[in-house]
Amino acid sequence: MMTTKLLRRLLMCGVAVAGLGLAVPAFAQNRTFDLPAQSAVKSIPQFAQQAGIQIMAPADALAGIRTPALKGSLERQQALKQLLKGTRLVVASDDGHTVVLKVGEVTPAPAKVAPASVPATELVDDVATEVVVTGFRSSLGRAQDIKRRAVGTQDSIVADDIAAFPDLNLAESLQRVAGVAITRDAGEGRQISLRGLGPDFTRTQLNGMEVLGNTSSGFDNRGSVSRTRSFDYSLFASELFNRVTVEKSYAAEQDEGGIGGTIGLRTARPFDYRGFKAVVSAKAQSNSNTDTVTPRIVGLISNRWSTSAGEFGALLSVASSENDVNEYGYRNWNWTKINVNAANIGSGVSAADALRLSTATGMDRISAPQAATYSTWYDHRKRLGITGALQYRPNDRVEMSLDLLYGKLSNDRNEYSMTNAGVNALTGDVKGTQKLQEAVIQGDTLVYAKWTGVDTRSEAKHSYDETTFTQAVYTASYQVTDALSFKGLLGYSKSEFVEPIFDKVFLQSVNRGVSYDFRSGNPGKNTYDFDITNAANWGLMRADAREDYIMSEYKTAKIDGRYDFSPAHTVKFGIEYKDFGNEGWQRYQRVDWYNKPVVPKAVTKVFDYKTLAPYVVADVDATFAATGQLRDLTGANDQAGTNFQLSEKTTSAYVQYDLDTTVSGMALRANAGVRYYSTDLTSAGTLATNNGLVPAVIKSHYDGILPALNIALNLTPDMIVRLGANRNISRPSLGDLKAAGSVSFTPFGGSVSAGNPNLHPFLADSIEASWEYYMGRKGYVSLGVFHKKMDSFITSETASVPYGSTGYPLSLVGPGQDANTIYSFSRPVNGAGATIQGAELAVQRDFDFLPAPFDKLGFTGNVTYATGETDAKVDGVTYTFDLSNLSKWSSNATIYYETATWGARISSAYRSGYLDGIGGNGNIGSGFQATNNVDFAAHYNVTSALKIVVEGLNLTNEPIDQYTDRYSQRSTSYTKSGRTFTLGATYEF
Repeated sequence: MMTTKLLRRLLMCGVAVAGLGLAVPAFAQNRTFDLPAQSAVKSIPQFAQQAGIQIMAPADALAGIRTPALKGSLERQQALKQLLKGTRLVVASDDGHTVVLKVGEVTPAPAKVAPASVPATELVDDVATEVVVTGFRSSLGRAQDIKRRAVGTQDSIVADDIAAFPDLNLAESLQRVAGVAITRDAGEGRQISLRGLGPDFTRTQLNGMEVLGNTSSGFDNRGSVSRTRSFDYSLFASELFNRVTVEKSYAAEQDEGGIGGTIGLRTARPFDYRGFKAVVSAKAQSNSNTDTVTPRIVGLISNRWSTSAGEFGALLSVASSENDVNEYGYRNWNWTKINVNAANIGSGVSAADALRLSTATGMDRISAPQAATYSTWYDHRKRLGITGALQYRPNDRVEMSLDLLYGKLSNDRNEYSMTNAGVNALTGDVKGTQKLQEAVIQGDTLVYAKWTGVDTRSEAKHSYDETTFTQAVYTASYQVTDALSFKGLLGYSKSEFVEPIFDKVFLQSVNRGVSYDFRSGNPGKNTYDFDITNAANWGLMRADAREDYIMSEYKTAKIDGRYDFSPAHTVKFGIEYKDFGNEGWQRYQRVDWYNKPVVPKAVTKVFDYKTLAPYVVADVDATFAATGQLRDLTGANDQAGTNFQLSEKTTSAYVQYDLDTTVSGMALRANAGVRYYSTDLTSAGTLATNNGLVPAVIKSHYDGILPALNIALNLTPDMIVRLGANRNISRPSLGDLKAAGSVSFTPFGGSVSAGNPNLHPFLADSIEASWEYYMGRKGYVSLGVFHKKMDSFITSETASVPYGSTGYPLSLVGPGQDANTIYSFSRPVNGAGATIQGAELAVQRDFDFLPAPFDKLGFTGNVTYATGETDAKVDGVTYTFDLSNLSKWSSNATIYYETATWGARISSAYRSGYLDGIGGNGNIGSGFQATNNVDFAAHYNVTSALKIVVEGLNLTNEPIDQYTDRYSQRSTSYTKSGRTFTLGATYEF
């Protein structure tokens, strides 16, 4: 609560101070300069940092020029005049925020043609081949320029901006953008939600083509293996990319498929730099929950050459890291409605509670935790990314590039749990040897219980998985005439997830006294009447082996054309073909030892990772070796409903009109167009019939037309209003489209999940508007609103039914179960629709208007509000839910202080609570509590080339708090992953 209040006050203060900056004129004031005599390549950036301004110069203009020493307290313009004295450089323009230099004796090349009313700041190009952008907070200024020039609503992060934050991966960099919220796992960001819509609604493009990459969580409560359309941004280190663009508005020239928006990722290319470029960075990383130090290394080398045959460029970058994470806490499998036989209730339970526990029916029954457990997840994670780029420009009309990317993420996990889930388990109705001795009921929740006669168990799991991502993209552009040009793209990407090891061993200790207690909130507390660290109290119960595989592949070809009728009128057109394939399976083998005549002996240990309590677990590898348990599985071990394949072949075409003119002296930019798409879907898998599981192939088709309109009007040179209206789609999730059904069981029952290949895609009509005010290169204020109305909204239909009514074969139920066992049965359906609307405010401001030394301060922050609802059925009753993954409030705030020699930043990312499912087992909805993550970074420039960096992530050790039932909010997991710290150095050649 206090954290949320502090964040809101921080945002309010930042906005207020930034607002004061709107009214404070840029008075001339002295600044302290300390520059040695050196080359202009070094002195101009250092001067810009000390002066707190932006400096631009033509490419290569600084080469070969030396500037004199500059020391003392001087007025900025006078200081610049002294620095340039005796050189060929002169000031071409100076608006108080940005200085443009030129070579005095050389006639400058013709400037870009633009409408007369477009302010000079809009002519700033962010491509380094045309200008050298240097100076204090240059990356924020470049991102601001990109946002300002866009017709629709978008935000960007550029390379320096990404590197300026202590981000372990790309997801954490994206959380700095207004409207973006992320999910976290094993101490890192994983997937994103944009403007309140979940990860499946956001389309990801990498180097111009749509891509998909999946990984896994070691945590069952968070979805385990993610075979979805949600791109997993933890795949890549942020240092691999030099620009990330978040397109929130839709235009006809963009690919269809992202109602929430499009995340555009771009790796570096050699023509991004003026000439030779080389950077190496090395960091040591440690976490407060581990005792290890792991490396993080990044390197880049790039060059370009001019020859008689044209200009060539080549680039190679590598990012490699390892880190150890130990996430631990308390978790439940779930909560369920229970009945307790009267004979299983002791004298310590009140008569009223005993009557309620033994006689209540339906939703009036008491909810109890299933296998309340201590849990620990240790992960040794390795991440490797390699990018390569070749560029060739034979003349000023032709350019070609080849972008290559290889990424690999691996997780080596050891996971442990101490659960009340033996043969006579606390996982459902009580009718075995268990006896309830004491109980506390709050509302309809059993928050405290003391039991005897319980069979407890410990779980140990060793798993290893790898995701390998490869991509190759060839692009070419040809300026046929001054008016007509074409661009082409051929691309291929493949993401392959393999989990060859997923082995579990369960130990059991029978007839024990246990209790669980949630009366003091999270985490819960367990108490045992025996020594859980004594191996003599434990015997081998069960062993499981599992393997997983997911492959996603894209093949893309497209051609875009452009014809400029005049500088103000342009027509764009194009065609595209995308071939998407996805396949995968899950294999499983289980051996129960507890009811065998001879039970093998497990190899045991007490694990040494941080945990709420130590206990005995099995040594997985040693136990599997001792028992001869099958580990290498085959197709005969496929889990029902998991082996399915999808193929989507989409052809699309568009035409779009662009306008760039003036109206009553105001710059007006707009685009209007339509896009047609046609998708053929083939879904293959296995379906349950009265004769058992049989192969099935289902084909379907859908198409449509998507209109889009975007307008940007400069009311003044520094004030822009935008308006957009469009229709777009998001395709159904992969699991929803499967021609397959899956069955899983637990001691208390189970669940059946079926797909629906005939689903229609989500379809949304959107309108949005924004107002933006720019303060030169020192900052901006942006306020936007949006509304989306979605038809054919896909939702789940869930009911608790006897297993025999599902139509699935009895061979798939668990031990001791039959056709009358109650299972939760769910399938996706096209619902009536849903709406989502909201507003977002973003502020960026350098506090240069303050007196020294406070003029080196700055603030950037944003806050987004979104709301949206849909209906879903739970146990036959229709409820209205907030949209899945929708946080009504999300915000980011960063306060920074930088000088020419050092700088520091502290950043917070807040996300309010959200639902992630519709619930079940008597629970209405499930979700996560609010989080607020605080990060810190500081650097010191030893020289102009060498920088020392210190970083701290998750400084408050923020918990991930998951619950079920939106009313009672019963805890399903409460874990912490520790604080992460890094120390490193970066050297630029």
